[in-house]
Amino acid sequence: MPDALPLRFVLASASPARRKTLRAAGIEPDVLVSGVDESLVVTDQAEDLCLELARLKAQAVLSRLRPTGQERTLVLGCDSVLAFDGEILGKPNSEADATRRWERMRGRSGVLHSGHCLVHIEAGRRAEAVASTVVHFASISDQEIATYVATGEPLAVAGAFTIDGLGGPFVERIEGDPSTVVGLSLPLLRKLLAELDLKITDLWTKVPPGNQIVEPLN
Repeated sequence: MPDALPLRFVLASASPARRKTLRAAGIEPDVLVSGVDESLVVTDQAEDLCLELARLKAQAVLSRLRPTGQERTLVLGCDSVLAFDGEILGKPNSEADATRRWERMRGRSGVLHSGHCLVHIEAGRRAEAVASTVVHFASISDQEIATYVATGEPLAVAGAFTIDGLGGPFVERIEGDPSTVVGLSLPLLRKLLAELDLKITDLWTKVPPGNQIVEPLN
């Protein structure tokens, strides 16, 4: 397929944080939610779990897309988990679960793993990898935990925390790429694109004042 054809970038995730990360980096994704049942994958290895779920999400969206001959299509599946104290922590099941997690995590550290599976439909090629970042949590009080959990934010994210939202003040520092903790590592995405003979700048869009997307920078 000619390289001159436009690139369509499809994000197989409903995560607003992932979409915001891409848009801030100049990439305007189409969002198609995979609908994958994450409980189907069982393993005690955090890296294996998040990567397999990323594959399943990408594949679920791929099955709904068909090459048109008018564009080149990339699909990115992502999944994140927190490895903490010998456990794999995804999204909390309840406010009580989120509270218990924070009571254990405060003042300690864990490793946030984000699996990425990038597929080029027309080329029939795939690149995948896991990005990992150490997260050091602040020693927050019981009241801070209760107030944070009551916002509902911890229930919607892997590990029960964010660094780009209300949970940001409760993360003292990280060791690694900040976008990994958001759930989509931009440096890793660049490397995966290179494996598919593409550049991240191929996905940039021109954004004039007012943030209206005009055309790809291919």
